Amino acid sequence: MFTGIIEAIGSIRAMTPKGGDVRVYVATGKLDLGDVKLGDSIAVNGVCLTAVELPGDGFWADVSRETLARTAFVDLKPGSAVNLEKALTPTSRLGGHLVSGHVDGVGEIVARADNARAVQFKVRAPRELAKYIAHKGSITVDGTSLTVNAVDGAEFELTIVPHTLAETIMVDYQAGRKVNLEVDLLARYLERLLLGDKAAEHKASGLTESFLAEHGYLNK
Repeated sequence: MFTGIIEAIGSIRAMTPKGGDVRVYVATGKLDLGDVKLGDSIAVNGVCLTAVELPGDGFWADVSRETLARTAFVDLKPGSAVNLEKALTPTSRLGGHLVSGHVDGVGEIVARADNARAVQFKVRAPRELAKYIAHKGSITVDGTSLTVNAVDGAEFELTIVPHTLAETIMVDYQAGRKVNLEVDLLARYLERLLLGDKAAEHKASGLTESFLAEHGYLNK
């Protein structure tokens, strides 16, 4: 689990095809790896990855075909800047909201405009995620916990203050950029709870299977 409060900006150092998927090396910049062990989780642009090697100034992780298919990770390349956050501990401050690091879909930045010292972004989410996005609710964009300021159909607006711009990769966002989205955990569990006994039926299995089926991973 994570909080959505970005701890450092890192960069992709290498992406190596390996047995049908990809092994990636992430240089972690100012992120303190002193307490990170092999097998620990680190969120990279909101994608929970497992450290399989720790060479000192970063970590290697395996990225499955499932992750490549369901996230904007496929658009990254050596030199790409990425948001980083280590998994929370029982003593961590929960400054954002509970984030799983399991991306629900890929959105797109459709507009950027200055708003005094802040920057206003309009983001288009996949249609199937629109029902989980609420005015003044929480959403995770490339691993950053943010508040939704307005909603119009599948599009929503974010107002990003200077500190967040300086400490995340959002400063580089322009129209057309693809971003990882994770909706609020509570919204997903509430939907499942409201299904009641129907939750046990195969076709009522919720967001994850419907998303996979739409993208060809399950038989429809």
